[in-house]
Amino acid sequence: MIKIAMIPARYAASRFPAKLMQLLGDKTVIRHTYDNTVATGLFDKVMVVTDSNIIYNEITSHGGKATMSIQQHESGSDRIAETVAGMDVDIVVNVQGDEPFVQKEPLQKLLAVFEGDAVQNVQVASLMQVLKDPKFISDPNYVKVVVDKNMNALLFSRSVIPYHRNQQIIPVYYEHIGVYAFRKQALVNFTNWPITPLEAVEKIECLRYLENGIPIKMVITQYMGIEIDTPEDLVRAAKLL
Repeated sequence: MIKIAMIPARYAASRFPAKLMQLLGDKTVIRHTYDNTVATGLFDKVMVVTDSNIIYNEITSHGGKATMSIQQHESGSDRIAETVAGMDVDIVVNVQGDEPFVQKEPLQKLLAVFEGDAVQNVQVASLMQVLKDPKFISDPNYVKVVVDKNMNALLFSRSVIPYHRNQQIIPVYYEHIGVYAFRKQALVNFTNWPITPLEAVEKIECLRYLENGIPIKMVITQYMGIEIDTPEDLVRAAKLL
C-alpha cells in the first residue's frame, strides 16, 4: 500500500494572513509541519502543495519537496487532489500546514483504519481529540464533531455540538483536528462534487463528504498540539515549543 502525505499550504489565510511563514522558535510554521511529518517515517513521500512562491521557496531551499498548484482552489483537499490525480498512490494523508506539532502516533492510528479486509469500506478518516476548556468549546475557530457508536462522524460544526440541554448528563466534546486520510478515488470524487450548502455556510470542507453520503471514520488521539489559526495560537505554540 503506497502512502503519501500532502501538506496544502495557502499563503493568504483569511484569519491570520501569512501564518505559515511566521517564526516558531527557529523555523517557520510550515517547516515545522513538513519536517515533523517527514520525521514520522510513515510515508513513501511527503510534499507541500502551495499557491505561493514564498512557501515553495521556504520548503525547497531547505531540502524539502514542494509543488505549485495550477488552479485556484477553495479547500486544501481540492488543492492536493490536483497533484495526486496522476500519481500511483493508495492512501493520501492531508496534513494541514498549520499543524506544526505533528506526531507519529496519531498519524499511525489514522492509517491503521485502512488496513485489513474488514475496513475496505472506509474511504475517508480523520482525527479528533477531547475538548475540555469551555473557552475553546465555544470558540468558532475550534471545529467540533459528534460521532455515532461506530465512530463515524454525524456532523461537524463551529457551533457548540452537542447542545447541553440535559444538565443531568455531562457531554463529551470533540475537537476536529484538520488531518484527513483518503483513498485516492475518494479524494478525486470530492473535487468533482460542487461545494455543498453546509460546507459553504460553515466553511468546513469535510461536510462535503457527509452531504454526499460518504461516512468519515473518526479516530481519537490524545494530543496533536496547537493548530495555528490566530496570532494568539502562535503565542501559545511558542510557549509549548
